[in-house]
Amino acid sequence: MIKLCILGGGFIGRFYAESLIGRRGKDEVKVIYARREETAVRFAKDYNVPHYFTDMEAAIAHPETEMVIIALPNYVHEEAVHLCVKHKKAVLCTKPLGRTAEEALRMTQACEEAGIFAGYLEDLCYTPKFSKSLASVKAGAIGRVLWAKSRETHPGPHSDWFWDMEKAGGGAIVDMGCHCIEISRNFIGKDILPVEVMCWADTQVKPIDAEDHAIGLVKYENGAIGQFEVSWTFRGGMDLRDEVMGTEGTIWVNSWLRTGFEMFTSGNTDGYLVEKAESSSGWQFPVGDEAHELGYTSMFIDMFEAYEKGIQPQETFYDGYVVNAIIDAAYKSAKTKLWEPVSLPEWRGQTGITKPSVFTEYDAEHWFIKEELLPNGDKKVILKNKLSNEILEKVTLK
Repeated sequence: MIKLCILGGGFIGRFYAESLIGRRGKDEVKVIYARREETAVRFAKDYNVPHYFTDMEAAIAHPETEMVIIALPNYVHEEAVHLCVKHKKAVLCTKPLGRTAEEALRMTQACEEAGIFAGYLEDLCYTPKFSKSLASVKAGAIGRVLWAKSRETHPGPHSDWFWDMEKAGGGAIVDMGCHCIEISRNFIGKDILPVEVMCWADTQVKPIDAEDHAIGLVKYENGAIGQFEVSWTFRGGMDLRDEVMGTEGTIWVNSWLRTGFEMFTSGNTDGYLVEKAESSSGWQFPVGDEAHELGYTSMFIDMFEAYEKGIQPQETFYDGYVVNAIIDAAYKSAKTKLWEPVSLPEWRGQTGITKPSVFTEYDAEHWFIKEELLPNGDKKVILKNKLSNEILEKVTLK
């Protein structure tokens, strides 16, 4: 059994608690910290937590705290991590790890130097559909990954601090781009160096200083491209989709909105239906088990089992740092309108990987381009002459 302390009694803290209570059956939330006493008291009552605090250090230092789960606003992450280091407590931190790569690296190094377990709570890298897709990619089902695209859009976050650029560290990119970037990194290979970023971002709808909509491309050293699409301006609920294209196949994943569960309601109830639903009437698209479908349950199982085995979890603080570095480059590119390099002074993956050759030999004289079966049954092959570079076709009659 792991005795847990949750820092933050709001939306994400409650989601974490829902994911923990009764899942593995042996882990217990013993301590809750919230900035407001009424929040802490309500959380403690709702989840039968014996100890509640409005003093963060007291909650972390409590003898019933074995592992700390940070479910706090972005601007408090570093303070919380350093308190965990001070009191030698294992720590799990919600996404994004930091507001900047500099913050994230400080947190990563502090935990490593102190020798404490640290896990990055990137739930969308643990969803059932993502996990199955990633296993297929690693097994070679779609060949070499060329392009990995991830999209998260909804009408906007639920708390005031998200909308404050200083407190959050940005807008939709840091809020949701962190998910999309890490999803693509997993598909492309987390040991493959992200080289540069091209990003468009704008404030299209909301009266805020940060961006509410952005699209970005992340170029990797092996020639693969990661793409993220994020928006706080999307109407109709929350849209989570991933696409992966490889040399031998394609994967499409729709994790939200179109899940096979559709319901019409006249709105004669005020009950909660699904995260980011914009209306309580009309056609709704609920999810059977939100915490599981969003990856929370599998994420915590991975974290706890890694902690007990003394190994690294699937998502580490170092991963959070790399994501923050890509986000930093995206923000710079959005201003300069140029490809901007990803600054990673602490890189632990492969280096010097080159893009594979695009040339596949058909015969001694030709490179192979494409083979196609025509409607009449004939087979056509498109070729390129090695010497003249002439493009030609060869047709085999049915």
